[in-house]
Formats: sequence, C-alpha cells, structure tokens
Amino acid sequence: MKTYFIALFCAIGFYWNSVAAADVTVSDAWVRATAPGQTVGGAYFKIQSAQTAYLVGASSTAAKVVEVHQMSLENNVMKMRPLPRLELPAGSAVELKPGGYHLMMMGITRPLVKGDKVDLKLIVEDKTGRRQTVDVKAEVGDIGATKMR
Repeated sequence: MKTYFIALFCAIGFYWNSVAAADVTVSDAWVRATAPGQTVGGAYFKIQSAQTAYLVGASSTAAKVVEVHQMSLENNVMKMRPLPRLELPAGSAVELKPGGYHLMMMGITRPLVKGDKVDLKLIVEDKTGRRQTVDVKAEVGDIGATKMR
C-alpha cells in the first residue's frame, strides 16, 4: 500500500509539473554575438503565459550572472536598470528586445559566435508564488543586430 501511494504522489507531481511548464511559451529567442574580450551581452525573446505570472530570474551556462533588465528613455538619457520581476499578463505576449526589456548576461564565460546556441533557464513565478523553470535555446545572431531576422 505504501508503494502505491508513493507511485501515486510521484505521478501527480509529474503531471502537475508538466501542466505548469506547458502554461509558459517562449519563441524567437536569440542572443547577440560578442566581440573578443566582451563580458556582457543581451538575450531577447517573446514570452507568454496562460495565467498572469512573473519572469523573476534567469541563468545560463554562458554567463556567470543573468538578470532581467529594462532600458528606458528618461529626460533624453537612456537608462538601464535591473527588475526584480517582469509581469507576464495572462494570454499576452511580452517581448524582450534591444532598447526595452531584456536579459542582461554578465560575466560571459565563452565567446558567443553567430550560429551557435545558448542555453537559458528562465524562472517564472505564478500569483501564488509557485516557481517553474523554462528551458530555452537561443540562437546567436549578428554582433550589432537589433532583431534576429
């Protein structure tokens, strides 16, 4: 009987995580190529959640630190700041792009070369505080690109 309940709870946990992971979709993920010696870069994509949620963090094997950032124009000065979380309104795509919301990759661990892939792990939190990880493969684009295609 004990084995039955353990198997049941494992199955429920697997199902719950599968359903949660399916609620968030990411598309058009890309990262700018880096110049020799460059240690910072940006990652961009479209993200959508079926329910209101928040992008609260990220990581990558290609960088020591990855943060959610926002660029904005204030008094004719472009400013960039980290965000503790980025709201993902239910059913609406949020675009992370140059000059706006983006992932700031700091302490890049290897050159990012056009055509390569970069693994990203996004941390998304729902309104109840439950977190899930979304795995993303981002294509490396041109060094000065403002969009992937």
